Amino acid sequence: MSKHYLMCRPDYFAVEYAINPWMDPEAGADREVAVRQWEGLKSAYEELGHQVSLIDPVEGLPDMVFAANGALVVGGRVYGARFAHQERAAEGPAYLRWFVANGYDRVHEAAFTNEGEGDFLTLDQLVLAGTGFRTNITAHKEAQEFLGRPVVTLQLVDPRFYHLDTALFPLNGHNVAYFPGAFSAGSREVLRNLFPDAVLADESDATVLGLNAVSDGTHVVINVEAANLQLELKRRGFEVIPVDLSELRKAGGGPKCCTLEIRG
Repeated sequence: MSKHYLMCRPDYFAVEYAINPWMDPEAGADREVAVRQWEGLKSAYEELGHQVSLIDPVEGLPDMVFAANGALVVGGRVYGARFAHQERAAEGPAYLRWFVANGYDRVHEAAFTNEGEGDFLTLDQLVLAGTGFRTNITAHKEAQEFLGRPVVTLQLVDPRFYHLDTALFPLNGHNVAYFPGAFSAGSREVLRNLFPDAVLADESDATVLGLNAVSDGTHVVINVEAANLQLELKRRGFEVIPVDLSELRKAGGGPKCCTLEIRG
């Protein structure tokens, strides 16, 4: 089934500050390479038949390329982001303006800190929500009330996996892949109960952001370095589409970070 994704070209991408363990301002990043890799991701989606809309990048917001953090969209309802760090604060309003300008009338400006699909991942019957580093747990309640979907809280415990989308991704509407080490003991138990047939990733694949992947239920667009995870996904019957986003990973981003799914 065709998906609708919102993306932001990394015209102003840079690693100028450090707000997660992946970022090293002294090492920096190569913007030209980042743009080329991002274009490859966009082309991969289009070749799979998905629709890609674009939001204009804003100068001075180097992380705006990570569109997933900009909002959560379920059933045409847009729950806006409120960023934890001042460096990214202006991204939330920029994304909300795009949705309003494009005809979305059920738009909610969040009262509580949350980073959109970075910490909210949607399945058919529920939304999985991360907390521990960025998103305030009260935002989980706010999102549930606005979206009318059950929201399940998961506690993140490893600073390398500061967003839920770095440690887990939906395979389809009813199953997921995840790295158990990113979660508290109670949250691991919740995941085992909800998803007894989940794909479990190892630390080597998690630390190349292999779980920051995008699945349309048939194809999985995934970082090329996540070798073991790719093999297991193929064994499960998924078609794997490897992409190289190594430059964007210098800011802690992968395919999912660059991709906000718009669910009508």
